[in-house]
Amino acid sequence: MKNTGFIKILALGALFLASCNKDYLDTVPTEKIGTPTVFETTANVKLAVNGLAKMMTSQYLESQGFNGEGTIKMYYGNYPGNHFFVNLGGWAAIINAGYNENVTSIYLYYPWYYYYKIIGNANIIIHSVDAATGPESEKQFLKAQALTYRAYSFMMLAQIYGYRWSDSNNGSTSGLILRTDMSTGDKALSTLGESYAQIYDDLNTALALYEQSGLKRTKNFEVNKDVAYAIYARAALNRQDYINAEKYAKLAVQDYPLMSVNDYKAGFSTPNAEWIWSSYGALDENLHFYSFFSYIGYNSSAGAVRNTPKCISRELFNKIPATDIRKGLFLDPKTDAYTTSTGVAGAALKARAFQLFPALQSNATTYAYMQFKLKATDMPGVGNLNHFRSSEMYLIEAEAKYFQNKPASEVQTVLNNLTAKSGRDAQYNATATGEDLLKEIKKYRAIELWGEGFDWFDMKRWGDSIDRKIYANGGNFITDLAKVITPEKNNKWTWRIPLRESDYNGALE
Repeated sequence: MKNTGFIKILALGALFLASCNKDYLDTVPTEKIGTPTVFETTANVKLAVNGLAKMMTSQYLESQGFNGEGTIKMYYGNYPGNHFFVNLGGWAAIINAGYNENVTSIYLYYPWYYYYKIIGNANIIIHSVDAATGPESEKQFLKAQALTYRAYSFMMLAQIYGYRWSDSNNGSTSGLILRTDMSTGDKALSTLGESYAQIYDDLNTALALYEQSGLKRTKNFEVNKDVAYAIYARAALNRQDYINAEKYAKLAVQDYPLMSVNDYKAGFSTPNAEWIWSSYGALDENLHFYSFFSYIGYNSSAGAVRNTPKCISRELFNKIPATDIRKGLFLDPKTDAYTTSTGVAGAALKARAFQLFPALQSNATTYAYMQFKLKATDMPGVGNLNHFRSSEMYLIEAEAKYFQNKPASEVQTVLNNLTAKSGRDAQYNATATGEDLLKEIKKYRAIELWGEGFDWFDMKRWGDSIDRKIYANGGNFITDLAKVITPEKNNKWTWRIPLRESDYNGALE
C-alpha cells in the first residue's frame, strides 16, 4: 500500500515559516496566505527563499531532536566519525553506523525527508518566480538562490545515499530521485553520475543568473554566487573531479580571508571574515534544547553538553603540534588524572578546566580532551551555524592539486598559507611529499574542521577505515564505540532508500 501523504510533506509542507525576528527571516505563514498570492511579487518570493533558510534550523519529526542541518552535522558527520568522542554507549547503533541498512529506521529516513523537503519547496520557487511581478534582476537572483539550495540538498543526499565515487563504477551505480519539477508521481532512481550532473547543472545555471542579476546578498545566511562556488568545490571533490574542485575552491575564497587568531578562539558561533555561508541563530530564533549548540557548545546549559561533553580523539589531539593554537581548544590532561575507561576528569583536571574556561556551567561534567572550540552565544544553545568557510576551500584546493599530481610545492604552499600564514601555527612548514603529503592533508583537514560535521563524510570519501581505540590501545573511546569499520562494511557506508519512499514511489518497487 502506497503512502500517499509522503510527497505532500516533501513538496508542499512548510514553504513559508513565521519568524519573530524582523532582522532575520521575514516569511509568510501558510495559514494566512495561499501559494498563488505568495508568488504575485518578487518581494513575496523573497520571503519564500527566506523560508528555505529557516528550514535549515527548524525542528522535524517532533520528539526525535532533529534540528535541520545541525542534526546532519552531529548525527551523520560527527558521531560516526573517527575523531569525535562522546560517552554515549546507548547511542552505539548511530555512532557505529548500525542503522544505515534499516529501511524503517527514523534515522535512515531523516536526511531523505529533510533534504527532499527543501528540494520540493525550492522547486516551487524555481518554477513560479518568472511569473511574479517585479524587476527581472530580482527574479534572476531569487531563482539562482533556489537552485543553489537544491544543488546543496542533492549534494548532501548523494553523499549519504550514494556510494563513494570510487565504488560507483564511474557513476553508474544508483543515485537519487531527481525531482526537479512540481510533479508528485512515481519516479525512478537516477545513476550517481546523473545525480552529480544535475548538481553541476543547477550550479551552472545559478551562477549565470547571479551574474545576470548584478545583485548581492546582504546577510551571511543568504546564499549567493560564492556559496554556489563552495558547493561546486565540495561536490566536485566528492565526485573526484579534481580540476573543478580546485577551480571553484579558489573562486569561493576570493572575498573571504582566513579568520584571525582571536576570531578562531571566539567560539565558532558568529560569522567572521572567512564564513562563506551560515544559518542564523538568536535567542528568538532558537530551538532551545534541540539546537546544534545545545548538543555541542561547551558552555551550554543543556544536559546533552553538561553530562556528556564532546571530545576530540586522543590520537588526533596528540598529532596537533604544541605550537598550534588549535591544540588549546581541547582539554589537555597533561599529568592530571582522569578515568581512562570513560574520560571523566579527576579533581585537578576539572579545576583546571574551569580556570581556563570559566564559561562552563557550574554543574558541568568535564572530560579529558573535551572541546572548547564551539561555544553558544546564549542559552541553552544559541549560535550561528557555519556551513562553508574558507579553510575548507584551502583544504579542497590542496587535495585537488595532490590528486592532479601537481608539484608537491604547490600543495605545500596551500597548507602553509592555511596554517602558518594565518597564525594558527606560525612555526608550521609543510615539507612532506608523496603519500606522506596526502596524510598531511588528511591530518590537517581533521584538525581544522573538527566538530563541524565532516569527519564521517571525509572517511567515506577517502575509503579509509574508522579505527577507534580504547585507552589501553592509545585512544580514548569507551569499549562500545571502539570499533574498526572498514570501507566495505554496512553497504559501503551507504544508507538505503527509506521504506517510506519506496512504499510511496511505485517506480522503486
